[in-house]
Parts: sequence; structure tokens; C-alpha cells
Amino acid sequence: MTRKTTRQNTAPRADVYEEVTAQIIAMLEAGTRPWSPRWASGAASLPLRHEGTAYRGINILLLWTAAMTRGFINPYWMTYRQAAELGGQVRKGEKGNLVVHAGTFTPKDGETGEPVTNSEGEEASRKFLKKYFVFNVEQIYGLDMSKYPVPRIEIKNRDQRDGELDAAFARWPVPYAEGGSSAYYNPAADHIQMPGFADFESGNAFYATLAHEAVHSTGHAKRLARETLRDYGKSREIRAEEELLAEIGAAMLCAQLGMEPTEREDHAAYVASWLTALRNDKRAIFRAAAAAQAASELILSHMDASAQSKAA
Repeated sequence: MTRKTTRQNTAPRADVYEEVTAQIIAMLEAGTRPWSPRWASGAASLPLRHEGTAYRGINILLLWTAAMTRGFINPYWMTYRQAAELGGQVRKGEKGNLVVHAGTFTPKDGETGEPVTNSEGEEASRKFLKKYFVFNVEQIYGLDMSKYPVPRIEIKNRDQRDGELDAAFARWPVPYAEGGSSAYYNPAADHIQMPGFADFESGNAFYATLAHEAVHSTGHAKRLARETLRDYGKSREIRAEEELLAEIGAAMLCAQLGMEPTEREDHAAYVASWLTALRNDKRAIFRAAAAAQAASELILSHMDASAQSKAA
């Protein structure tokens, strides 16, 4: 009797963390920060799924990267199947753009089929990350484009103060004062210090810098209790990680407040440290994006709640 053998697939499984990190590293090495989209590219709004909900975390950076490098100005994205279900067809030769989905699953015992439990008798759930590809609506024909409008970008003259933005930042419970030559957040005093409005090259630069410092302030012990803020002065690596998530969080906040992110000149020195951190830890950019998302959402929740309570 001859035993039937099956051929094993020995090809190494792609590491999604490494693939995403490599993409971010390539952008940084090329001199572009994936979290600094420009209005000129049409990418400074949050990327949206086909039904209009915004992407989150690392997917924002991945799709901002795709928009900047490929020149897309429309914020809507969908899978090949979703395009077909909506009556569209991806144009021949178009390449998909990488995004990821994170989730959890509970493994089952091979013999009993019951969920595997830990030593305490609880189901042993595990995290997973899988990649898939989406297409910008500009890569698809046959869609009803009235459902996927390009945002109307309003370029405000911010040579003067913007009353709406002043009011929005006043709702964040961390006070700030203007004066001096540098912008920083003081955790001990729970206070933000900003140079004077007139010292910035534009009003947009002032508010984007204020957004950056506000993101730092979310890490205070009485808010998100972020370790990178607590240990900020202990090492250059920790400081660089906190600055990275503050830049990303500020970009996310700017996108939702109608501002263009502004790259800080004093942060150019951090790029080398960011590259080192990403090369040494394939999950670092995922942590930074998740922390940035939490920070920007906390700030927005205060702004929105205060605005609604005043309107009531």
C-alpha cells in the first residue's frame, strides 16, 4: 500500500507589520513624512471608506501615503469587490493600496472543538493582523461619483486670528499662554506655552503647533497616562517616540479641524531617531498611530462636548 503524501508550502508567511513599517520607512527616507499631507495634494482630509466612515490608526497613514505618492485628491477608498457591488470596475492595470485589519480570535481545541482556555479558565483570545487592498475611487470607473465628492477645500486667510479655532482650543481643559521663543507642554504645571501669534509664519502654523502641544498634554497622568510622556526625559528614544505620536496626532486633529498639518523645523533632528526606532521595532509605528488616534479623539471629544453644551 502506497502512502499518499501532501506537499507542504514552505514559503515564508508575509509579516504584515514588517511590510507596513517598510513602507513608512521608505517615505521617511525619501524625505516625506506620511503624516504631513498637503492641501495641494488634496490629501489633508481623513481617508474615508466607501460608505463615508473614516479610517483609523495606521490605515490613515497608509492611505495618506498612497494619496501623496500617487496624486489622488479624492478621499474615498473601497475594495475590488465593493467597487463591483456598487456598479464600478477597477481600471485595468491599477494597483491596490495596502491597508490592514486588526482583530481577535479564540483558537479551538483540535480534538474537542471547544475554545482553548488559559490557566484561569478564561477563553484564550489572540490578536491577529491581516492585510487587504483598497482602491481610490479615481482608480475606478462606472461609479455614481455624486456619492463620492472631493472635499471642497476652503483656504482661509489666517494672517489674522481664527475665532472658531481659538474657541475650539479654549474648550480643551489645558490652558495655554503666548510669549517666549519656543512651544512646549509643561506636564508639571499642566500648561502649554506658545510663542506669540505674530511670531509664526502663518496662522495655520500657529494652530497646527498648538494642536501638537495639545496632543502632548493628553498624555498627562489624569488623562491617558502615557508612558512616553511620563518618561520623556529619560532617553532620546522615548522622547522621539512621544514626538512621533504627537506629530501624527496633530495631523489627525488638523484634518478634522480643517487645517493643513505643519512640519516643525525643530523636529527634523528626530527623523533619524524615528527611522532607528522603526527599524528596531516593527510594531512601533502601529503603537504611535494608535496612541495618536486616542489623543486626537480625546481632544475632539472635549471640543465637541463643550460646544454642544453651550448650544443647548
